[in-house]
Amino acid sequence: MANLKEIRNRITSVASTMQITSAMKMVSAAKLKKAQDGITQMRPYSEKLQEILSNLTSSLDMSENQYSQNREVKNVLIVAVTSNRGLCGAFNNNIIKSTNQYIKDNPGEKVQVIGLGKKAQDAYKRTDFYHTDYSEDLTKVYDDIKFENIEDFGEYLMESYKEAKFDKILVFYNRFKNAATQIVMNEQFLPVEQAESEEKTTTADYIFEPSKEEIVDELIPKSLKTQLYKAVLDSWASEHGARMTAMHKATDNADALKKELTLSYNKARQAAITNEILEIVGGAEALNN
Repeated sequence: MANLKEIRNRITSVASTMQITSAMKMVSAAKLKKAQDGITQMRPYSEKLQEILSNLTSSLDMSENQYSQNREVKNVLIVAVTSNRGLCGAFNNNIIKSTNQYIKDNPGEKVQVIGLGKKAQDAYKRTDFYHTDYSEDLTKVYDDIKFENIEDFGEYLMESYKEAKFDKILVFYNRFKNAATQIVMNEQFLPVEQAESEEKTTTADYIFEPSKEEIVDELIPKSLKTQLYKAVLDSWASEHGARMTAMHKATDNADALKKELTLSYNKARQAAITNEILEIVGGAEALNN
């Protein structure tokens, strides 16, 4: 059994760790509220915009649209949305595992990965898959998450597709469900997938001003940027939910370990006292004899 000093040091260390994890849990809980409000407000707008776009494109020939051209898939870009910091359970690892799985499942494609978040960048920057053409620091996106800060990156992705640098662009991110649950998403960013045409019985006639084609040309870039912004907001909320859950579990584990060490310390102290008493009694009997 470890001596009393070692156990005391371990108890002090565990108590210090528990204070840190508890503080991190409270910080993440406070940030989660803001992040959750952001994604819950953004999601209906994004979904409605996508619905309008789908309704318009379902009756159009989109094969000539610059964002809808289905080319033979040779070059693929994956945008891996992770966090800048760790201590959030499997949050970042799930994105990296999904990205690696896609690369493994599609050996015929030349895949490049651009990390929107430091953890993804660290995972791929020393590999052949790392995309280095984009010059801006994407780790700074989380310093101030605003649509304007995502817009330039969205423009870069659209230009890269238009110039045929990539035949397909995917976005991997964690979709926020609740503080304990995040769902790994793999969404096709480009080319824009055309909705299936559905026959609807309606008596209404709509007049489009300007034409459907012009409206679609305006809506697609806006919809794509909104889709990317929503992915970042989803990931941001998921990160704080995952960290809050991870730190809650870490605090509980530290508390359980502290109680176990305290029990061991008390047992060791009691054994030491008993031994001292036995030694005193034994010494007294020896003197008497």
